[in-house]
Order: sequence, then structure tokens, then C-alpha cells
Amino acid sequence: MTLSISNTDKSWIEVADNSDFSLQNLPFGIFRTQNLSPRVGVAIGDQIVDLQSLFVLGYLENLPFTKDDFATNYLNSMMLKGKAACRDLRLRVYKLLLSDSPDLQQNEHHCAQILVNQSDAIMQMPVKVGDYTDFYSSREHATNVGIMFRDPENALLPNWLHIPVGYHGRASSIICSGTPIHRPKGQQRPNDSEPPVYGPSKLLDFELEMAFITFEGKPLGDSISTTEADDYIFGMCLFNDWSARDIQKWEYVPLGPFLGKNFASSISPWVITLDALEQFRIPGPVQEPKVLSYLEYEGDKHIDINLQVAIETDAGNETVISNSNYKHMYWNMNQQLAHHTVNGCDIHCGDMMASGTISGPVPESYGSMLELSWKGTKPLTLNDGSERKFLQDGDTVIMRGYCEKDGVRVGFGEVSTKILPAK
Repeated sequence: MTLSISNTDKSWIEVADNSDFSLQNLPFGIFRTQNLSPRVGVAIGDQIVDLQSLFVLGYLENLPFTKDDFATNYLNSMMLKGKAACRDLRLRVYKLLLSDSPDLQQNEHHCAQILVNQSDAIMQMPVKVGDYTDFYSSREHATNVGIMFRDPENALLPNWLHIPVGYHGRASSIICSGTPIHRPKGQQRPNDSEPPVYGPSKLLDFELEMAFITFEGKPLGDSISTTEADDYIFGMCLFNDWSARDIQKWEYVPLGPFLGKNFASSISPWVITLDALEQFRIPGPVQEPKVLSYLEYEGDKHIDINLQVAIETDAGNETVISNSNYKHMYWNMNQQLAHHTVNGCDIHCGDMMASGTISGPVPESYGSMLELSWKGTKPLTLNDGSERKFLQDGDTVIMRGYCEKDGVRVGFGEVSTKILPAK
């Protein structure tokens, strides 16, 4: 398909100027309503284009998809058709939504079948996550943690500037925005001179992250280069990697995160394609010392994504506590994927890889309560006058993200999760 997406094009569907879901975005997700079974949708303004209905009505002819690829609980079946097919699908939807395209807009009966109000939709997990890896790729975050818990003079561990550090997380507990979580329980050792105790975490925290989702990768034994990485990345979503700091501190030596991390991670429901993010790419930081050859890359591989974190109290009072940006990452997605597969590890359709906590250079841009309150020594004051060192039961953590350039906005919506008391 030769059609390309233009920043000046408009849709015949009304899209507010501040909408995350512009014609230039067109993210994919899974939704259902009271009357419709789960299916693939594309967001535009405050509407959803129902791809199952679009297919049945004949608007997706000559594309390599079947009805079953859209009448499904997850995007995986659609994604298995590959990047070229998904790109052509997004361009077909774009063409149908263009203001000067008569094919769909002049058929009121078809529009009524195809368009769904987002307010009537219930969003679901967009992908069936097979494997999940969490990286640790923000230099500011790693430095802050090193200062707090190790050596202020040598905050970064010796390997940090040489490899994108990561660990294999738990895919089963990744949940969609709107799904509440219970405060986790586990062992903690509040006082180093006393035995450990068991109970609900007292230091519950969020981690502001982004995640990318992969297409089917190469066979076991093969690797993906930084040059090839874009071909294996479907898109991105917001990611809140919950963390129980007291449980984590006691258990992470010598094998790393376990119960302090695997109880929940929350994601936003719309997956923004890598194609939609291309125009927001920017240069990354100079990496010194020079990385090994398999981690070298060409071009702009970092992305300018504005990020925000807010806490909403049980009474409904919201306070923005952090404004950060994905551009602050030291290691980019191409390097992360290249490092993940350099030993021959195979990735599969629907695998999810998170960035690690995203912290900027100033305190207002830190991506966790651990940093914002500096390990509880500098409590945050919310708009209602209450204070937070860490998160309380009844709090809802809301993360939002968007790119904006030359009058075009491509947003991620939000990931919102309420904390319930421990069971």
C-alpha cells in the first residue's frame, strides 16, 4: 500500500485538539460492550472502529486477515500476520477515516455498525503476554537508587554502563488499566538487627515505565541486531511496575526481584504502533564508555514521550506528583532487544519488555515514590493536605503519556489502578 500518513490530514470523525487518539495515531486494542463480544478495535477521537464489523462489511479486502483475527480476546492473532500486514491494516483504516474518503462516511448504516463510543466500551488486556522482561535503563533512576542504598560516590554498579541490565518477570500478573490490586504480603526485615516478619507491605510503590510488545522473533539460537529490532516491535503502552520496597529489599540478594515485584504490573489498554511514533524520535545520550559492537546503533532511536503520574485519593482528589519523559532513557529499545537475544534467546509474538523506572534529571521528574520521597525522608503533600511517603490503601495511581510535535498529538491514554487492602 503506497498511501502514507500526513500530519495535515483530518478525519471526518470529530477529534478534539487535545485528544490522544488523533488520525495520525490509530492505536490497536481489545474491547467489548454489553452487546458485543471481545474484538479488535482502533481508537479515533472518542470513538472505536470495530475491525470485526469492518471486515464483515467488506472494507478490509485484499489484506491477509480473517474474521478470526479480529473476533478475538487478544491482538496476537492479528500480530502473527507480521509487521507489513499490520502496517497495511492501519493504513487501510486511515484511508477510510480521511475527511475526503467517501467509502465509509457516506454509508450511515455501516457507520452505525462500525463505530462504538469509547464511553460504552470495556477495555481488556490487549495481548496475551507470553514472556515479560523488565529492564533497568534509566541512568538517573539507577543513580538515585545507588546513592540511597549503596555508595553515593559509586552509585552505578560496574556493569550498568556496559549492558542493558534486566530480569525475567512474571507475565501472569500483568493486568489492564482499571483492574484494582490488593496490597501484597510477604517477608520484610525492617530492622537489620532483628529477625524478619511477615505481613502486608508497608512500602508499596509504583514505577513509571513504558513497555514494548514484539512480533514473532527468530528461531532459538539466532539473534536480532539493533538494525533489525524495529522490524520486530509492534508497539508500546504505558506500564506501571508495582513494587513492594520492603519485601524487595529483604529478598533481592542474591537472585534479584521476586515477591516484591511479581504481584502485579499494570498496562494501558491501547497499543501505539512504532509507525505512529516515528516522527517523535530524537537522538539519545552519548554512551560512554563506548558500547560493544552488538549494542551500537544508527539513527535516532530514542522517543520524546511526555509522561505524568498522579495520585487520586479515595475521596477523588487528584494530585500530579511527577512529570517525566521517556527521552531520558540511557538504553533504547533496539539495544534492549539486541541484548536480550544476543545469546540466542528466542522471542515470540506478544512478549512484553518494560523499560525500567523512568526518572529525569530533577526531583519533579522522578519515576517512583522511593525517589520522590527520597526513601520516605521527604514526604509529598497532596492537594487535600495529606502526606505520602509511600502509597496508601484507597489511592489510585494514574499514569498518562503523549507525544506532540508540529500540531500533531499521539497519546497513550492512561493506566489507572486502585490499591485495595491486603487480603
